[in-house]
Amino acid sequence: MKRRIGVVTSSRADYSHLYWPLRLLSEHAEVDLRIIAMASHLSPEFGMTVREIEKDGFVPAAQIESLLSSDSDVGMAKSIGMAVLSLADTLGAMRPDVLLLIADRYEMLAPAAVALSLRIPIAHIEGGEITEGAIDDAVRNALTKMAHIHFTSTESARARVTAMGEEPWRVHRAGAPSLDHLRRSRLVDRQEVERRCGIDLSRAPLLVACHPVTLNEDTTAEAAALFEALEQLAATVPIVFCYPNADAGSRSLLARTREFVARHPSGRLFVNLDAVTYWSLLRCVEAMIGNSSSGIMETASFALPTVNIGARQRGRERARNVLDAEADAGSILARVAEARSAAFRATLGGMSNPYGDGRAAERIVEVLTSVPLGPALLIKRAVPIFTENHS
Repeated sequence: MKRRIGVVTSSRADYSHLYWPLRLLSEHAEVDLRIIAMASHLSPEFGMTVREIEKDGFVPAAQIESLLSSDSDVGMAKSIGMAVLSLADTLGAMRPDVLLLIADRYEMLAPAAVALSLRIPIAHIEGGEITEGAIDDAVRNALTKMAHIHFTSTESARARVTAMGEEPWRVHRAGAPSLDHLRRSRLVDRQEVERRCGIDLSRAPLLVACHPVTLNEDTTAEAAALFEALEQLAATVPIVFCYPNADAGSRSLLARTREFVARHPSGRLFVNLDAVTYWSLLRCVEAMIGNSSSGIMETASFALPTVNIGARQRGRERARNVLDAEADAGSILARVAEARSAAFRATLGGMSNPYGDGRAAERIVEVLTSVPLGPALLIKRAVPIFTENHS
């Protein structure tokens, strides 16, 4: 019988990471792939990105309406509950042999909790990383302890997962699957990016990706310094924005972004960019600014200077193309000037990306299709704790 593998995707961001694992699973003769699209994928406010999944030739087995139209932490919490209710029926009927989850979005707690209750083994991608300034850090660690198979992006992340007590045979260093686009997908040239995005790239813009900082009481407080800095930069360089995540504070952040773009003719805001267009755009911009994981995990593949702002990504492993700035306009401007300098760019020659080599999908699929099922997978054994002998 075919191995039934369920895969949960909740947003445009994680779908771009999952695309190549999904493609390889869908082509595998011994896999019955079941895609579950949920949360912002089904939200018109966030671009109804379930259509992108369908455009790529995938047919979701289930579409879970779970994202409340809200801009608060209470709304985030209620969205988890809504997802649990729907996923209980969906997964109860589907009963996949393995359920694949990715990363650290808060809504991923819902499929993990349901799968645990239904005795469905969980595989998790991108555990063992650190983001001290967001609730993502706690979510990621919770998913690690709920999961039965782990695919980490880096060797240090793998070591961190095993240090959490996970049996080493369960933990595989695969690399970040988003990087597979660089090796497997055909990126487009500048002219095609201009056509797809409707922008003039004769002057390389700055790309801004800023999300709410979910551990702060005011989740958009750090954005004030960013926009203060951008006001000074806008006179000399075009500035384009990616849409923020569906977190508490995203509407406030969007309102400020739209107001900025309305006052600066060269500014643009993109609701959704498909993975190939986004990666191709990264090759055309002068630098990236913000607090997105993409600025750390993906820009290194292009040696693209990146200014990482504030607390959200604090602790995450990074390559030498990343410059950290405090959430202060002066600090941001100083780091942007450094990032745009020829001297800094010259230091990036020959750099490599610590998040992988673009072969994550094949490693993930190999494990998912061969790991023995049954009690040996579902029942996790405690790793012995070695303590210092003080006798």
